[in-house]
Amino acid sequence: MPHGPYEDVRITGHLIDSGIMSRIMDDIVALDGEFETLSFEVGRTNEDASVALLRIRGRDEAHVDKILGVINQLGAEPLDVEDVRTSPAPQDGVFPEGFYATTNLETAVRISGRWTQVAGPEMDLGIVIDGESAYTVAMADVRAGSAIVMGHAGVRVRPIERPRDKQEFEFMNSEVSSEKPKALVIRDVAHMLRRVKAREQSIILVVGPAVVHTGAAQHLARLVRMGYVSVMFGGNAVAVHDIESALYGTSLGVSMEAGMPTVGGHEHHLRAINTIRGCGGIRQAVEQGVLTEGLMHMLVTTGTPYVLAGSIRDDGPLPDVITDVLEAQRAMRAYCQQAGACIMLSTMLHSIATGNMLPADVTTICVDINPAVVTKLADRGSFQTVGIVTDVGLFLEMLADELERGQG
Repeated sequence: MPHGPYEDVRITGHLIDSGIMSRIMDDIVALDGEFETLSFEVGRTNEDASVALLRIRGRDEAHVDKILGVINQLGAEPLDVEDVRTSPAPQDGVFPEGFYATTNLETAVRISGRWTQVAGPEMDLGIVIDGESAYTVAMADVRAGSAIVMGHAGVRVRPIERPRDKQEFEFMNSEVSSEKPKALVIRDVAHMLRRVKAREQSIILVVGPAVVHTGAAQHLARLVRMGYVSVMFGGNAVAVHDIESALYGTSLGVSMEAGMPTVGGHEHHLRAINTIRGCGGIRQAVEQGVLTEGLMHMLVTTGTPYVLAGSIRDDGPLPDVITDVLEAQRAMRAYCQQAGACIMLSTMLHSIATGNMLPADVTTICVDINPAVVTKLADRGSFQTVGIVTDVGLFLEMLADELERGQG
């Protein structure tokens, strides 16, 4: 292979302490390629960026192209820069073969010799070039004839480096935290939320029904009241069981006070759904004085938006639930692009769905009693996720207490 085709690339950033350089080299070797270090200029201070020039060799042009496509996602840019290449979408909902599949990293494309930021960074989308602008598009939303970016030529990705400011989020370096003192972890999360709120960025909470089952909905409502929830994502279940709790004092028929199943309680969730459907929706139930307490009541009375995405197993569902999955994606996507932080609370499927829509620079925390949920998020590409393995009820109560102390 020493005499095979090659491409020279430049990598810029904190290459050593962020681990980017070693990851690039590992990926090249894993893809059966070879590299030669042409130069490596290390930053003189801790704040200065380093610059490396590598020569990437492969068996043939296609092999080199495959390697470049992978290390491009870590910030490797070809030295021989060319404009981005496009091809028209052949029909609605279909990308042309060989389209560039996006990451959730900050991305730029070269148009007419100038680098242009791609709007809406999100993984697993395509990129549309419209004149001198560029933006991401979901496969279902692409329209025939749209100019879709092809290959990696003229595409520049900025990787997320390991956090250098420990004041921003002190336990960011631990992927799954189960043994650290909970008070310290909670304090870090509260500190992060205050900073995000002060920057006037939005905070997404992705909520599963376990939040209601554990009695933690009241503590989440406290976060809503304090303004630490910009939007809530969930499914039919979290809203249904919160409303059941407000109307009947049970969650899935289990008494919230006694912790025991009640006689006839297995029907309560259906009766709760029926009541809300009779009112016309959750907001209408609040306005009519039917729903007078609970998490959903707090969201409505504070004007906090929520997106409830449906599934095939939903009872009812509630009128507020978006049963068209593509419409639900679009509703969630609009909030994800404006987020500064996202906290995922005991819901694997909604967490993975949200993680797939978040830009990589959004501080993302997954709270679950099961560490496998956090691992799944990372496996699906949401590598920025920090996991806290604990009971969601304890977490929300302690977090609400900490934030209230801060306000006091």
